[in-house]
Amino acid sequence: MTLVKWQHRNPLSDMVNNLFDNDLGDFFGKRFSDPAANILENTDSFELDIAAPGMKKDDFRINLDNNILTISSEMEDEKREEGKNYSRKEFYYGSFSRSFTLPKIIDLEKIKADYENGILKITLPKKEEAKLDARKEIKIS
Repeated sequence: MTLVKWQHRNPLSDMVNNLFDNDLGDFFGKRFSDPAANILENTDSFELDIAAPGMKKDDFRINLDNNILTISSEMEDEKREEGKNYSRKEFYYGSFSRSFTLPKIIDLEKIKADYENGILKITLPKKEEAKLDARKEIKIS
């Protein structure tokens, strides 16, 4: 026989919690979490794309410290709405921080960033010696 601890749960409480915890309960139109990142390697650089729609380029901070690239942002928003018989005020605060350890082949002096159409694109150029085609097939003798 197995004993199972029973907890009385209020179904209404669960419904309200689920409403605010999932995407259907996003009443305020904003959710803030770590944005998705794509990394693409080209022959002469890496491209790091961060999906961050609805933000402005001034919302981002990009720092480089000992080959660790950190991208962070803090957002703060306030909506105030007043009507005949009501007053509503909503606050929104959010932040994220993503860090990437860069390989030694990156030319740290030539890193550049652009923000367009909701995508933060960071170009990480390779050093000249790394641009040489280091990929080759080795024959077995």
